[in-house]
Amino acid sequence: MVTVDTRGFSCPVPLLMVQEEIKKTDPAQLAVLTDAPCAVENIQRFAHHNGYDFAALENGDEWTLTLRKK
Repeated sequence: MVTVDTRGFSCPVPLLMVQEEIKKTDPAQLAVLTDAPCAVENIQRFAHHNGYDFAALENGDEWTLTLRKK
């Protein structure tokens, strides 16, 4: 599984990092580490519009997001 660490970046940078990784590697599954609440919403929206299942696991002030190709 490919992991993108977007911690420390504010929107829209986390979403742009995810889009770049998907274009580059076209992974079946992608994990995203983030500490930006708006990134969770933006990446979830992106996932649903681009054929990915989405799951979010909150751990304090950070999230691990998982995108899986449908």
